[in-house]
Amino acid sequence: MKNLQSITKLINDHFALKKEILEFDREILSISEKLVKTLKNKKCIFWCGNGGSAADAQHLSAELVGRFEKERIGLKSIALNSDTSALTAIANDYNYKNIFSRQLEALSNKGDVLVAFSTSGNSKNIIEVLKKARNKKIFSIGIFGNNGGKAKKYCDRELSLSIFNTARIQEMHILIGHIICYLIEKEFAK
Repeated sequence: MKNLQSITKLINDHFALKKEILEFDREILSISEKLVKTLKNKKCIFWCGNGGSAADAQHLSAELVGRFEKERIGLKSIALNSDTSALTAIANDYNYKNIFSRQLEALSNKGDVLVAFSTSGNSKNIIEVLKKARNKKIFSIGIFGNNGGKAKKYCDRELSLSIFNTARIQEMHILIGHIICYLIEKEFAK
């Protein structure tokens, strides 16, 4: 019976956060509009994150390159955490904090956008890639938990959840990401 109560509590916690996320509807729309404009200008969206956030970044990038729900053209999208050879070489030859910033330095062009996920907002490699984006004048979007942590001050636009529970943050991040993919795809499936 105790486990059933735990399950009920976790599900209720999840649904309570979904109600709170409605407060971010304008930010989600604004982020989506920026990404649509980027793609219409034939530019690329770069995504990155660590752990579960890396999985979200890779998942959302794939939704744009492939498809989310509708048939349309493939869209330029790269998850910086997907190239294991680059990640391990950069971590080995430089430092783990440079795994994303070095790739962004090499691959990005004016007009591209970076979307960085972090549950804490304090990951050194996320902060470094945001600094690199600013240095290269690449528009950056941070989607964080933990009120944005230290990383939020390096973003051009950020959506920071006030929650601190990693699992709940990741659940909201993928919901936000799916909404963004839906809104992007709606523009290209016409």
